[in-house]
Amino acid sequence: MLDRAENAVTDRVDGLVRRLLTKRAIDRSVGRDDDLTEAGLSSLDMVNLMLAVETEFDLKIPDREMTPTNFRSIARIEALVHTLAEKV
Repeated sequence: MLDRAENAVTDRVDGLVRRLLTKRAIDRSVGRDDDLTEAGLSSLDMVNLMLAVETEFDLKIPDREMTPTNFRSIARIEALVHTLAEKV
């Protein structure tokens, strides 16, 4: 059951990233551990991604957690979502 929940979070984060890449006309696959800035996301895209994650998962990301490290990859975002969801 836990694997399915983890996959659901991964799929949802992946969808958010893909939408941003598509919006920037970037057509490439991004793995869970790929660096999102190297994939083509700008700093403004990263801010939009942070806001999208908050909306998608109905979470408030504390300012101290809004770091480039936490949004470097799909896997890092997934870990952040799991950590914040546990605190709710």
